[in-house]
Amino acid sequence: MSERTFDDFDDYAKDYRAVHTENVKLSGADSFYFAAMKVQLLQQFEKNSTLKILDIGCGDGATELFMQQYFPQWLVEGIDVSEKSIAEAKAKNIINSRFSVYNGTQIPFEDNSFDTVFIAGVLHHVDFDLHPIIMQEIFRVLKPGGRLYLFEHNPLNPVTKHLVNTCVFDKDAKLLRNNYTKRLIKKSGLTIGHNKFIIFFPRKGLLSKFIFLEKYLQWLPLGGQYFIRACK
Repeated sequence: MSERTFDDFDDYAKDYRAVHTENVKLSGADSFYFAAMKVQLLQQFEKNSTLKILDIGCGDGATELFMQQYFPQWLVEGIDVSEKSIAEAKAKNIINSRFSVYNGTQIPFEDNSFDTVFIAGVLHHVDFDLHPIIMQEIFRVLKPGGRLYLFEHNPLNPVTKHLVNTCVFDKDAKLLRNNYTKRLIKKSGLTIGHNKFIIFFPRKGLLSKFIFLEKYLQWLPLGGQYFIRACK
């Protein structure tokens, strides 16, 4: 295993959203927009019933704000390797959400504990040697029939590559190709049900008029990010 294991976000915990918003301004949206968008996408698959959710790499808890908004009956456990990010998440006092620090490889919950695991923009901050371990842990804590929702940056998108290359907390990031991620998920024992590419056009400006076309382009591997839904 190389020296790099997990990228350190402690130095950016307090101003993460401001830094991220500045970095992605080319997209025409702010950091909270992309956190909300991912949760909204889950509405296509999940209902607002009482489910237990694990958010791996939850950071400062922004995603949980939107889970509370769109799925108020969910019970969410957020975990992250960054102690300062977890402190920021706890300070938000989000209803039905709990946050804890973990070691990055061993998920601190029992087998078959969660209906859903959510992991967004995390694996490109983790050494590739650890990816299979993390995916096996995800399989372990999911209930039979449980769902994984995974989002990652698409290295085939030139705008995404530019944003990653110019972001201070992405300096050590190594992006995952979609085919690599699919193989990783399949090897864990999960079955992939959906694989979509998202975010093809900026959210403001002249090209934003074409956002309505994105639902027809989800097969095209040029979106800024990709989304995978898999089941146990």
